[in-house]
Amino acid sequence: MTALYDVAAIGNAIVDVIAPASDDFITAEGLDKGAMTLIDQARGESLYARMAPGIETSGGSAGNTIAGVASFGGRAAYLGKVADDQLGQVFVHDTRAIGVHFDVPPLAGGPGSGRCLINVTPDGQRTMCTFLGASTELTAADVKPEIIEGAAIVYLEGYLFDPSEARRAFAKAAGLARAAGRMIAITLSDAFVVERHREALMEFIDTQVDLVFANEAELTALFRTTDFDAAAAQMRQRVQLAAITRSEKGSVVLAGDQTHAVPAFPVEKVVDTTGAGDQYAAGFLFGLAGGRPLPICGRLGSLAAAEVISHYGPRPQVNLKALAADKGL
Repeated sequence: MTALYDVAAIGNAIVDVIAPASDDFITAEGLDKGAMTLIDQARGESLYARMAPGIETSGGSAGNTIAGVASFGGRAAYLGKVADDQLGQVFVHDTRAIGVHFDVPPLAGGPGSGRCLINVTPDGQRTMCTFLGASTELTAADVKPEIIEGAAIVYLEGYLFDPSEARRAFAKAAGLARAAGRMIAITLSDAFVVERHREALMEFIDTQVDLVFANEAELTALFRTTDFDAAAAQMRQRVQLAAITRSEKGSVVLAGDQTHAVPAFPVEKVVDTTGAGDQYAAGFLFGLAGGRPLPICGRLGSLAAAEVISHYGPRPQVNLKALAADKGL
């Protein structure tokens, strides 16, 4: 069956608030530098009040990835839950404005739209505190078969393993994709997510997943080792494909007994690493859906990641399709 979409993504619909911060601020607030921590609404309000002035933009890991796919010129769909409030309206508008299909009904009543408070230190590292809000109210009923079955690749966000109701939506999507013969991809999202849900993630990967995205910390956390090569060898045995990012070392694509080392694109200055992994996934998924060779998929991912870390914000600020053409990709 011909795909209507190159990629359909499911994730936590979040509005990002991104601001510069000193290392002293991170310490004073008791934050775990470089990690994502779930917070309640009260903590979110108090932290927001003390943050430096910043920018607000639609985000969420899978939402960022699908925005990147659209920027490359890909056909994209997104499933996520926002509230019927101002932030939710902003998220819906932003998503549709970039050409992404998004028609999940907003939550009426209940918590407000989710938001992620991101403090970026001078080294470009981002420390995230997330109030999930309405994003946890995504249900199995919101997962429409025509979207999942109509996508060449279904991309699932590991953060959905935290809220139980959203996890059921996650499972339904995987079942529909598997029955329709579609490729299922997952991003591990965060090493702390891996540690919280390791057994469930491992079982899901073993039984449902074709392609895993992870960074080095997430990969080694999954296999409880500090040895990257040993962890990569274990991952190779479990999935058809894995794309592992290693910051300035680039990435490694594992496919059966093949290994493709992909260099990072040079960046004049790393401003904000928010969204780097999300945009790497965008480039890789776009290339894969288009039948490009795996090393080129990795290069497209590296290009998108390099673009996004050169400025504040988790989504591309230039047209990635034009940028890729300029680089001969």
